[in-house]
This record gives sequence, C-alpha cells and structure tokens, in this order.
Amino acid sequence: MMKKIIFASLVALGASAAVLPVAQAQVSVNINIGAPPPPRAEPLPPPRHGYVWAPGFWDWDGYRHIWREGHWVRERPGYVYAQPVWRQGPRGWELDRGGWRGGPPPGRGPRHDDFDDDHRGPGRGRDCPPGHARKGEC
Repeated sequence: MMKKIIFASLVALGASAAVLPVAQAQVSVNINIGAPPPPRAEPLPPPRHGYVWAPGFWDWDGYRHIWREGHWVRERPGYVYAQPVWRQGPRGWELDRGGWRGGPPPGRGPRHDDFDDDHRGPGRGRDCPPGHARKGEC
C-alpha cells in the first residue's frame, strides 16, 4: 500500500512539473557607441593593376575606436568595393563594414579568382567557392 502512495505521489509530481511554465531569463544590454573620430589622412598610393585601394577607417573593438590602415584588395570583376562608413542611426552610431557589392554579369558564373577578396594574398580569400579549396585552387 505504501508503494502505491509513493508511486502515485511521484506521478502527480511529474505531471505538475510538466504543466508548469519554464522559467526564462532575458538579458538586455544596450551599448551606445560615441561618434568615431575624424578620419586620418592617408596618402593615396599609386594605382596597382588588378587591385583596389581600401582606405583606412575607424573600427570598434568592443571597447574603443581603433584605426584600421588602408590596404590593397584584389579586384573582383563585376563587383564594386564599398568602403566602411559610420552612420548615425536610431540606436546610435553604426558601422557599415563595406565590402564587395554587386555580382558577376548575367550569364557568367563566378570564377575562383573572383573570390580572393582581401589583402591576405593570392589563394587566401575567405570566399572560396565550395570544392575549390580542396583542389588547391584557392
């Protein structure tokens, strides 16, 4: 008889636990980043065939603004490079990190050399098409 009472109590306890709502914690953090400092003057280097100059910009490292120097990025046919820019929005200052905009012309798929998109050098682009890296093409 005692076993039946204990079993019934455990079943009732389990059933009530299944019906109780799960406690949910929600944390909201609001960080307001101040306006970035004025851009630094950087000398524009002479043109370099097959590359686009990406000018320096103020980045945010989670604590403060830090200057990222300009650098060369490999040209991507059919794309246009948009430099990073800060904009004041409804939630404060926001950084649009820029990057390549657009795409290859209609009728032509991307080539593996279209994906070497930054200053890390040939074969080190982070946008290598699937399968190319395994073949040693990126």
